[in-house]
Amino acid sequence: QVTAKTAFLFILPQYNVSVPTADGELVQYHYGLKDLVTILFYIFIAIILHAVVQEYALDKINRRLHLSKVKHSKFNESGQLVAFHLTSVIWCLYVVVTEGYISNPRSLWENYPHVYLPFQVKFFYLCQLAYWLHALPELYFQKVRKEEIPRQLRCIALYLVHIASAYLLNLTRLGLILLLLQYLAEFFFHMARLVYFTDENNEKLFNVWAVVFVITRLFTLTLYILVIGFGLPRVENQALDPERGNFFSFLFNNILFRMSVLLLVCLFQASVMWRFIHFQLRRWREYWHEQSSRKRVAAATTSTKQQTKPLKRDSGYHENGVVKAENGTSPRTKKLKSP
Repeated sequence: QVTAKTAFLFILPQYNVSVPTADGELVQYHYGLKDLVTILFYIFIAIILHAVVQEYALDKINRRLHLSKVKHSKFNESGQLVAFHLTSVIWCLYVVVTEGYISNPRSLWENYPHVYLPFQVKFFYLCQLAYWLHALPELYFQKVRKEEIPRQLRCIALYLVHIASAYLLNLTRLGLILLLLQYLAEFFFHMARLVYFTDENNEKLFNVWAVVFVITRLFTLTLYILVIGFGLPRVENQALDPERGNFFSFLFNNILFRMSVLLLVCLFQASVMWRFIHFQLRRWREYWHEQSSRKRVAAATTSTKQQTKPLKRDSGYHENGVVKAENGTSPRTKKLKSP
């Protein structure tokens, strides 16, 4: 029994509470320090799954493609993230649909703070934190180039900050929707990179990613305005109460603070869109430059073929302006004298 209790501490989420409902009692969860033990266990699980995907899928594809070192590293990165984002999108979509967060948008801010979580919501957040924490030692295991490490560290840090903030500040419902939108756009981006590495002339999925990215940015901004601008200011309990998990809803009752937060959110989304537009313009410029260079090469090849026409050579050789056959005789037929 002692071993079983210890095993449950690593495998299952802790801090379960029986919450009375109209149909009886419902078991829900809140967070605490024991979650670190569960996260540590799933970090090792994520490392094992990472190695399985690398060994049995990505390495076999890499042997067939014969990519360069730079493309090899990017292919492995995108391959791992495609598997993770696809799994997370399906899992997150299942959670938000079964919990009714999409069908009832008011549930994103009603009854805030959302201290008690369903099992699948808490388990999803623990696995998300474990995955992004496992990405830190994977930088060493995958022998990532030094030039790529700062970029990947920034990406990992941003995900950890956003997921941990939503989990600790009891904004898990809003965090689930935002993660779903973000992972959906990231899935199409890394899928487009994989297709591009296999065939550099195929960039159609980048166009699909561009459309999905713009749509998800608009939905993200709309959600921020809806929840921060209209939802949280209408919460009944506006007092600061850290023991009950109410950390900052009272701040949103102040219109100046609320507008400042919305301004920061809009500026951040604008910077993301600016980088996206800059990336698209650079990609289109490179594409048209490549197309124009191909046309110039094709035109130059055609003109060269027209100028260099094949010369017809007579059989034999010339001697004193007279064409001689190979045996020294003249190729002209001799006139026979009439008898």
